[in-house]
Amino acid sequence: MVPSGHRIKTVKTDSIAWEMGVEPGMYLMEINGQSPEDIFDYHFLMQDSHVDVLIREENGDETLLEIDKDENEDFGIEFESALMDRYRSCSNRCIFCFIDQMPKGMRPTLYFKDDDSRLSFLQGNYVTLTNMSDRDLDRIIRYRMEPINISVQATDPELRCRMLRNRFAGDLLRKLSRLKEAHITMNGQIVLCKGWNDGEQLDRTISDLTKYLPEMQSVSVVPVGLSKYRDGLEQLEPFTKEDACRVIDTIERWQKKIMSMLTASYEPEPGETEPDLTRGAPRHFIHASDEWYILAGRPLPEPARYDGYIQYENGVGMLRLLEQETEEAILRYGRERDGWKNLPRKVTSVSGMLAAPYIKELLKRIEAAFPGYEAEVIPIRNDFFGERITVTGLITGGDLIRQLKGRNLGDELLIPVSMLRRDEAVFLDDVKLDDVTEELKIPVRVINDSGDDLVRSILGLPPEKDEERQIYEQTDSGDCRETERW
Repeated sequence: MVPSGHRIKTVKTDSIAWEMGVEPGMYLMEINGQSPEDIFDYHFLMQDSHVDVLIREENGDETLLEIDKDENEDFGIEFESALMDRYRSCSNRCIFCFIDQMPKGMRPTLYFKDDDSRLSFLQGNYVTLTNMSDRDLDRIIRYRMEPINISVQATDPELRCRMLRNRFAGDLLRKLSRLKEAHITMNGQIVLCKGWNDGEQLDRTISDLTKYLPEMQSVSVVPVGLSKYRDGLEQLEPFTKEDACRVIDTIERWQKKIMSMLTASYEPEPGETEPDLTRGAPRHFIHASDEWYILAGRPLPEPARYDGYIQYENGVGMLRLLEQETEEAILRYGRERDGWKNLPRKVTSVSGMLAAPYIKELLKRIEAAFPGYEAEVIPIRNDFFGERITVTGLITGGDLIRQLKGRNLGDELLIPVSMLRRDEAVFLDDVKLDDVTEELKIPVRVINDSGDDLVRSILGLPPEKDEERQIYEQTDSGDCRETERW
């Protein structure tokens, strides 16, 4: 009989648990007589300086450990489930959900629709709040699970119910009010669908969300992603250049209004070195993702308008920050180039159709700064999901091989880490990174999304650090998919 409780996966060497003989495979049953529901209960119950921990071995034997420790000192165990609980699945049937637009036969995890507020806190996922009870809100407030990232879509209750196809979806504003009253910080996201929540509805949504300042720190507006697998789904149309211009005009008008309002009301505290967003410091609040500016053919906003890139994970300012970091790296490595012996060198980078023109310009700057180094970017057409999907993170290994095979790729092929499954060298279509190397007959280097790593990879320098950034991919609201990286 399998014991109840939470199975322990690892025990840290020299930790309290290790010293008391706790081993992987054992089960944590109770803390001070209470059975923890999930990882948040566990940390809350373990924070005291004295705790009684009931451990059960696989054979059923139980041991009560009486522990005296420093307050908040780590016990030293990790569980087989990061949440110590099952992920909560999404109860919506959103008209824009990307999971419903995927072909059959992909790995099972890509079809799981999560809508779990705990993942919002732990991983930055966006959640709709539709399956959140008052008890769940109480736990968020009690454990200070913030910031919580919320898929808003629309504040009109009737429209939100229709877009999410959930009769409980119209209860959003009441839940936002509870979070605001408890001073829980939030970020919002609006997945814009043409003819649904754009135009006057977008105006209304932005206006309503400003009432939740300063706890609602930022909101992004991203265009719906439409794959070629939409048979039987709601008919949605792609946005045009003119549509993108109207969206940007609406957002920039609100940015000026909100910045002016906050500037007039905000009083810095004595000795304050940075504006405090939690007290209503000036910010632009509402942000258009990079896709809108590219589609509209307009220049990207200046760096200051991104409010410290607070919505980076949703593709807001991704290209502008990459440009900044690349310029800084050019200056840095230009001063350190003496003694390099890896010339001449040619590399090829790949990108989605969306970012390719911007990457091309950055590579030209790097080539100009470092004569003898040649870099080319090849935009990859998304045949797997359809040509309307233009972001880098949804490029598959199969498309990569088919479109690069037989081409002169130089000394090395650079692939952004966002194309691969988290912590695995596997693409969305289950093609392995080794398969790409073998098929294309060229060394492949996986690069992070920083400008520094881009320059280092072109110069042939080893990676300096491993940094990750979670950002929006052209999929859905972010709460109905496995988290991927750009």
